[in-house]
Amino acid sequence: MSRRTPALIAAAVLLPLALTACSSSDGATTATGDKAAAKSDGFPYTVKNCGVTTTFEAPPKRVVTMNQHVTEIMLELGLKKSLVGTAYLDDQVLPKYAKDYASVPVIAKEYPSYEQVLATNPDFVYGGYSSAFTAGDGRSREALKKSGIESRLNTESCTEGDQPMDTLYEEIREVGRTFGVPDRAEAWIKRAKADNAATAKKLADLKPVPVFVYDSGDKTAFTAGGEGIGNELIERAGGTNVFADLDKPFGDASWENVVARKPEVVVIYDYGATTVEQKKKRLLTDPALADVPAIKNKRFAVMPLSDAVLGVRVPAAVDKLAAQLHPGATTP
Repeated sequence: MSRRTPALIAAAVLLPLALTACSSSDGATTATGDKAAAKSDGFPYTVKNCGVTTTFEAPPKRVVTMNQHVTEIMLELGLKKSLVGTAYLDDQVLPKYAKDYASVPVIAKEYPSYEQVLATNPDFVYGGYSSAFTAGDGRSREALKKSGIESRLNTESCTEGDQPMDTLYEEIREVGRTFGVPDRAEAWIKRAKADNAATAKKLADLKPVPVFVYDSGDKTAFTAGGEGIGNELIERAGGTNVFADLDKPFGDASWENVVARKPEVVVIYDYGATTVEQKKKRLLTDPALADVPAIKNKRFAVMPLSDAVLGVRVPAAVDKLAAQLHPGATTP
């Protein structure tokens, strides 16, 4: 899926600060010239995101979200009233967000054109994958900036060599700060850490299971690499990603390597027009894969794609995947 190919999307747009700022531990800075104002509402707020530095004098008010997982971040933080448009679902939004999601105009089934974005009169665009800001489609962050529209790219698309769960916490924290709801963000982070700790406790004495992620592909296997939240999700769920040496969140692997690495479980990402059963059939009927332990034993786990990207589903997804990798062993 090309829309999930990580890349830096725009050259840094450096905006002059009206006030002297000091660095904070989360990679952002908070203006300190007016201490009373900064303390009361957190603005001005300056954040560097995927090479683009932006100063917000107030929270954005008219937001377009370009991918499902960033839409769900906004809804989780109680920001539906800020949304004037959304686009590109990979699967169904979680039931808890369904009512709020239904109140947001869907401006395109996949990515909207630049003109469709402008028609919503946004002051902010939030993209989940780097392809949300493809320059060739006229939606680059630079082009948006020239139209007076600020933007954010989910940091999974531009962060390398990090600890992805920490990146998730920072994503939520920075979005919360940007929209003036830092307390909501910190409350979510606290719950997420507690959920992750509870899952880790259940898995403490279990041996990791070798896992191959099958996203899509025929001539090659499009799979989860070692740089993204998908890899950490597998590890936290009691698995070992057999393609953890692939130095990006998603990438292609040869079927020969799938055979050679002998995964014991195949995790299928569920989304789009190709069903889980069709993906299973493709794997089970390929003679070249017949001796792969996971195929021979028909050991499959299933995850919605939206569970496996940098969004608010991840802590619960870790626990759900753990139950599939270690059935019967993770019951509290």
